[in-house]
Amino acid sequence: MKITGVRLGKISVPLRVPFKTALRSVNSVEDVIVEISTDTGEKGYGEAPPTGVITGDTTGAILGALRDHIIPTLMGRDVDDLENLMIDLNRCVVKNSSAKAAADMALWDLYGKLYRIPVYKMLGGSRKKLVTDITISVNPPEVMAEDARNAVGRGYDTLKMKVGIDPALDVTRLTAVREAVGPDVKIRIDANQAWNARQAVRILDQMQNKGLDIELCEQPVPAHDLDGLRYVTERSIVPVLADESVFSPEDALTILQTHAADLINIKLMKCGGIYNALKIAAAAELYGAECMIGCMLEAKVSVNAAVHLGCAKGVITRVDLDGPVLCTEDPVQGGAVFREKDITVSDDPGLGIRGVDGVMWLDN
Repeated sequence: MKITGVRLGKISVPLRVPFKTALRSVNSVEDVIVEISTDTGEKGYGEAPPTGVITGDTTGAILGALRDHIIPTLMGRDVDDLENLMIDLNRCVVKNSSAKAAADMALWDLYGKLYRIPVYKMLGGSRKKLVTDITISVNPPEVMAEDARNAVGRGYDTLKMKVGIDPALDVTRLTAVREAVGPDVKIRIDANQAWNARQAVRILDQMQNKGLDIELCEQPVPAHDLDGLRYVTERSIVPVLADESVFSPEDALTILQTHAADLINIKLMKCGGIYNALKIAAAAELYGAECMIGCMLEAKVSVNAAVHLGCAKGVITRVDLDGPVLCTEDPVQGGAVFREKDITVSDDPGLGIRGVDGVMWLDN
């Protein structure tokens, strides 16, 4: 199975409601789609969101990396030579993790189709279902409480909330949500690097002393401040999840060796795809740490790839893959089925994707 062509396109999928954090409000998912064609007629699909504030990857940067570096590296190559394809994909351009991830998942899709096996089984997995949390958008406390009640009414038992800009208001919002959903629903928070280490310990202690029962705190301090991250991990009773501090397997190894966090958040868009994500999962397993599988604000092509990884690796014990359920429509033919919190992986070959509707294809 040889690669004969690559098409690039853009897709826009409206959200059910605006996705609001303390820093931005988004009304739709705007992603790059990759379609790799082969001489057998099979096609592989990938996706990359332009999340510049986290990965540094804009739409233009993603398209440029694919056109100028990644596509020339892949053209004419045999899909069966997957290991060398992955090595060359990671070497052909530095950074650009989202563009690499889109190509990576399209190659895995084709490799599974070549051998007529779903990717999660190819990776040794047997579980077919995952349960995701859902993010509650930043709004006035009473609105967030109502949104949380509605989410629990739809079956969600784990909620994720963004915090960090105004600690006092964060506590008010969290208190409103906790009172609305009761003690049995898990609440995890994401500070997105907002605090310094001492602030983080103080704020997390305040939250727990108020009975908010926070399951975990994601990236409380700046990504580069590994000493600060370790300071929080050592002193807070709230488990700490490293997110922006972990882009690569090497980053994960540093976190694990220094005990700078309790858990690792694996996102394909940070690490460059399934190939590198497997290395992060293996490192975490060696050090006895658990992982979350997460996503940016993405449509189903790329989140579907994360589902296969989540179903394959037992070290992944927490799931934050709510992107597709936030969208008004599913443009993907095939792939995983998302029914609110319940995700069922596809048993079709590869990543199970037959096509993507509504793509505006571009001239390469």
